[in-house]
Amino acid sequence: MKKLLIILLLTFSFGAVANEAIELQSARIDLSNNESLQRGAKHFVTYCLGCHSAKHIRYLRIANDVGADPQKVLKDIAPEGASIYDQLHSAMNKHDAEKWFGTQPPDLSLIARSRGADWLYSYLKSYYIDTSKPLGVNNLVFKDTAMPNPLWQLQGEQHAEQRKTIYGEYTKLVIEEPGTLSEKDFDLFVNDLVNFLVYVGEPVQLERQRIGKYVILFLLLFLVIAYLLKKEFWKDIH
Repeated sequence: MKKLLIILLLTFSFGAVANEAIELQSARIDLSNNESLQRGAKHFVTYCLGCHSAKHIRYLRIANDVGADPQKVLKDIAPEGASIYDQLHSAMNKHDAEKWFGTQPPDLSLIARSRGADWLYSYLKSYYIDTSKPLGVNNLVFKDTAMPNPLWQLQGEQHAEQRKTIYGEYTKLVIEEPGTLSEKDFDLFVNDLVNFLVYVGEPVQLERQRIGKYVILFLLLFLVIAYLLKKEFWKDIH
């Protein structure tokens, strides 16, 4: 029993240290916001699709789910020459990817379900200059990341500063050279992109939640019926 308590205490201690090391920022996920999803889809195609695919979703599905005209999706979101029935496939082939990056960049269809929305939001905002790395950048959330910063022109260039408080040291990211977007606009940009990736990970999430309420109501009603039926069957048994 004592060993079990010690193991549990150590587990919670390590978890606390890990959480204190990097405090994730909160993404504002709203899958009912169709305008945000459309903007996020456009951001993904513009800044991510060059390397990463999202092959579990099609442009037609996006159009139907966000209430947009398919031709508008082809014009405003999809790359030139794409069909409305196409999946979101990267333009980069496997041979070039392995030559340039050493491996093929992963498909991002399920990245939000794997990593979480807050992790993605924080990761995309946490690049900083690190001249010791081959690509000249590093990431506070994912140390030694192999992915270059695709949004550096929008956010600008950050550098990491070590600061001290009475609680210990922490790393602060400071904008060294501003980008084309203000801090507020960049936060909205990243939030829309993450919102879209959460949608791609489970396009039927809102429908599942809506149906789930009726399923729970049915189960509660069935429980009452089952209980009354059980009482009727067992009333003469002592």
